[in-house]
Amino acid sequence: MANAVLMPKAGITVESCIIGKWEKKVGDQIAEGDILFTYETDKAAFECESTAAGELLEIFFSDGEEVPCLVNVCAIGTKGEDVSALRPDGAAPAAAPAAEETPAAPAAAAPVAAPAVETTAAAGTGKISPRARNLAERAGVDGSLATPTGPDGRIIERDVRKLMAEGVPAQAAAPAAAPVAAVAAAGPEYEDVKFSGIRRAISKSMHNSLTSMAQLTHNFSFDASAILAYRKMLKESGGECAGITIGDLILYAVSRVLPGWPDLNAHMLDDVSIRKFNHVNLGVAVDTPRGLIVPTIMHADEKSLLEISNELKVLAAEARDGAISPDKLTGASFTVSNLGGFGVESFTPVINPPQTGILGVCTTVQRPRKGADGSIQLYPAMALSLTYDHRAIDGAPASRFVQELCKQLEHFTVLLAK
Repeated sequence: MANAVLMPKAGITVESCIIGKWEKKVGDQIAEGDILFTYETDKAAFECESTAAGELLEIFFSDGEEVPCLVNVCAIGTKGEDVSALRPDGAAPAAAPAAEETPAAPAAAAPVAAPAVETTAAAGTGKISPRARNLAERAGVDGSLATPTGPDGRIIERDVRKLMAEGVPAQAAAPAAAPVAAVAAAGPEYEDVKFSGIRRAISKSMHNSLTSMAQLTHNFSFDASAILAYRKMLKESGGECAGITIGDLILYAVSRVLPGWPDLNAHMLDDVSIRKFNHVNLGVAVDTPRGLIVPTIMHADEKSLLEISNELKVLAAEARDGAISPDKLTGASFTVSNLGGFGVESFTPVINPPQTGILGVCTTVQRPRKGADGSIQLYPAMALSLTYDHRAIDGAPASRFVQELCKQLEHFTVLLAK
């Protein structure tokens, strides 16, 4: 009996994933644990291992397609088995090898023009998928020239991509396009670039966050003299603590202050209910070559400053190398995003649903203030930007959280002693 391989659910809040690239093709022999394809979420890229052994009978979704989690992606079994019952509604079966489709059909070996005429007629009756049509229009090729491999002779996206790879001429220009051709000869004025899978997922997640929440941002600043002095002392002391950063100090402070504001250490379940966490699971935004990834330091409120620092370094390295486990990208109850290293003085961080808050950490700037003797003195001021979901918490308690956080950071050694 054929077995289906499901699109993994890479996190409790992940609803769909984008197929990056198939590493196997129809007809390949598969062993349990073999890498079938790569897939991406708004957080990272992963590899899907096979949960079954046998022949790869059919692929239901192509590279670049977005697939709901826990939906059948392909079928594995014994050659010749019927997999129609496993095929998701609307999914196009993968093209079988040509020799298997028409083992001995001389008529199929007609001149290239024959299938072109046939597919043109098919396109004229609407037998080209919207994704395929959009891709063809962006690339400037005639999608009707593609050889259809979708159900009922339908041209799908992979057919157009194959057409482009074969170097098919661009669509014929309209009669009035002569001036445009002259401009094109001088070089293109712009380039349309399709988002990568992870960029598409981030785009969807951020748009959903901003359109589904009542987000507000409050900006504060504090005297960073204490944490700068403490960081300098650690660096000069050498040893295992020398690598602790300013960002690590802030994460530690957040993990100790946040439990006093449970509405910020929470998930919105719907418009009328909230899940409050008993521990602080800190999501930390990490910039990687593939995009923004947010690994989680679980139970940060129970870990020492050094433990938080060391764990973050490991998580960040795994995220940048693309080797992080999906389990390490889920479960965050609150997120911290640090743009201070880029010189950002203030920004509006966007909440990661279903969390109710996110803290933005900004750079340090010199600001004037009146000293005890009445003179004007400069001090290092660091800004913090808290974005919160007004459905879960009001402005006053949200502000008190940041005020308390600033106070603890200004007296950091006292916080460590608690």
